[in-house]
Order: sequence, then C-alpha cells, then structure tokens
Amino acid sequence: MKKIEKVPEVDLTALIHSFQDACANKDFKKYVEGLNIKDDVLMKYTSNLEDSFLEYQNCKNCKGLKECTNKVLGYCYTPNEKKDIITFSYEACPKLLEDRRENEYKENLACFEISQDLKNASFKDVYKDDKARIPILKYFKEFISEYQKGGKPKGLYLHGSFGSGKTYLIAALFNEMAKKGVRSILIYYPEFLRKLKASFQTNQYGEQFEEIKKIPLLLLDDIGAENETNWSRDEVLGPILQYRMENHLPTFFTSNLTLEELEESLSTTSSGVDKVKAKRIVERLKQLTLSQDLISINRRD
Repeated sequence: MKKIEKVPEVDLTALIHSFQDACANKDFKKYVEGLNIKDDVLMKYTSNLEDSFLEYQNCKNCKGLKECTNKVLGYCYTPNEKKDIITFSYEACPKLLEDRRENEYKENLACFEISQDLKNASFKDVYKDDKARIPILKYFKEFISEYQKGGKPKGLYLHGSFGSGKTYLIAALFNEMAKKGVRSILIYYPEFLRKLKASFQTNQYGEQFEEIKKIPLLLLDDIGAENETNWSRDEVLGPILQYRMENHLPTFFTSNLTLEELEESLSTTSSGVDKVKAKRIVERLKQLTLSQDLISINRRD
C-alpha cells in the first residue's frame, strides 16, 4: 500500500507575524493597502510583495530608463489578484513604454553592413557652424516638403572629403522620414557587395536584391570605394538604378569621388576598360540625383 505523505500545515501565526512586521514600514503598508486585496490573502505572499514593493519604489524614484535598478531593465515586478490568488509578473514601466513610443519609428529604418548608431542621427545634432552644410539642409527641407505632398523629388549624390559627415547627414534625413512612416535602408556599399556575392546562389540573394530595389528611400554609402567588377557594375548597380529611376524612388549616394571620378572608376574593372557602360551608369545617377559637394574638416578625429 502506497504511503500517503502528509501535507505540511501552514503556520498561520507565522504568516500573520511576517505580514505585520512588513507593514511596520509605513510605505509598504500604504503600498499593499492600495492593492485593494484582503489582508488574509496578502499575508500569504509577504515575501513576494516586499520584492514588488522594492521595485515599485525604484520605479517611483527613477530618473530615467538608463538608471533602472530593477532586476529586469524597464520592468517592474507587479502583483495581480484573481479569486484570492496573487500572481506576480514583470510589467513594462511607463518610461520603457515612452521610450518604445519615441523610438518605434526606427523600425522603418534598416542598416545593412553599416553602424546601427546611425538610427540615432538627428538634425539637432548636425554641426551648424559649417556653412558647407547650409545648402544640404535647405535641400532636405525642400525634399521633405515635396515628398509629403506626393511629389517625386530627386535624391542626392553627396561627395566630398573623408569624415565630413556625409553619411550622418543623410541618416538624419532618413530618420526624419522614418518618423513620418517612410521606410528606408542605409547600406555600406562595398561590404554589402561582398556579402551579396557570397549569397549569390541562395534565396537570400534574391530577397535582398528585391528589397533594395523597391525600398522607398535608399542610401548607397561610399560608392566608388568597392573593388570594381563587371558583375557589381552591370548586374547589381545597373539594375538597382534602372528600377529606381523608372519608379521614381529617391536614391542617395555618398562618395569621396565626384561623378566624373566615379565614371572613371566604373570604367575600369579586372576585365578591362568599358567607358560606355560606366557612362551609362553615371547618366542614371544624374537622372536620380542632384550632385552636391561637402568639403569640411574630418569630424571623426
């Protein structure tokens, strides 16, 4: 015959004393009273309630999400009662919910082979002491206005000195457009080409290629810095530009090369020289963009 184990009895006196000791803290007592749960239920969960009270206090005195000291960043250990049973769960705090609301626009901005920090690029952080930026910022204002009206504004071919902030400026524009619900992709072009070639015989190749062709806003960063091949020029760059030109999709480029220098670079590959195909690419670029230089000090130092 199977032995029946005796279930240990709950020491009611100990529960009462533990709960009363916790309630000696006036703030804790006020906290549990605010839960509107009967004392004979509360006393069964004193230890958990003390944990939740501590996290509640942390939240109440928190100065910001980065200073959260709770066990799970941005969450508070919270009691919920149903039919005289209290369950505890981690619930997002108001500051985390606010942060999510403020940053949800970043879901509209994708970064391929480029720093994710660019999702934080903002016009308010653009150096205003450099007059070289004035025509670019003016263009951005006009671009946003025309795009919102349903127009078909051209993108920008932004070329100039190394470290002058070309990529950051366009990322700031894309972030502003992301807040308005417009999707975009920023791509570090040389590395992207290498990864794209490595995935040539997979489904990922076709999916990425189609996404890049069709995304509403596109930045190809540092074009002209790649090792030029017939494939990258004629099978990747050419079709992207052709599709976006035909569908009036704003396309942006940064480069250390002028369009004339880029044409020279595109004409020479490991297979030889082809000035006609290089010129055809640059003509598409001119159809898609306005050319603007940015000569400035190196802000990366």
